[in-house]
Amino acid sequence: MLQPTRTKYRKAHKGRIHGKATRANLMNYGAYGLKAIQPDRVISKQIEAARVALTRFMKRQGRVWTRIFPNIPVSKKPVEVRMGKGKGSPEYYACRVKPGRILFEVDGVSEEVAREALYKASAKLPIKTKFIKRFS
Repeated sequence: MLQPTRTKYRKAHKGRIHGKATRANLMNYGAYGLKAIQPDRVISKQIEAARVALTRFMKRQGRVWTRIFPNIPVSKKPVEVRMGKGKGSPEYYACRVKPGRILFEVDGVSEEVAREALYKASAKLPIKTKFIKRFS
């Protein structure tokens, strides 16, 4: 799973996801991409599952860029623990995704293969996405 090697703080506030993406909202690397339409947290397991589905369908041809990284620790209390007694320990890492953010980019394959591969990857993610092409 993806996770940061070290963080400044062990635990983070939950936070809210407001507004549209201002960074990573344009295609930089590939010819085709997957763009987020909804705001939500995407956890490292979901990113990895999407990446595996993408590369498997492309049969390891072409190139894949992952444009999101889970850097926010999400804490969770153990089961059957009463209220109070502080915040739980970090359980997994997540990435806050705003609408308009590019999640994955693909290059080196045909549009049909890229469209189907990115569709399979989007099925592993908790947000609505759309397929985009670079106009060059």
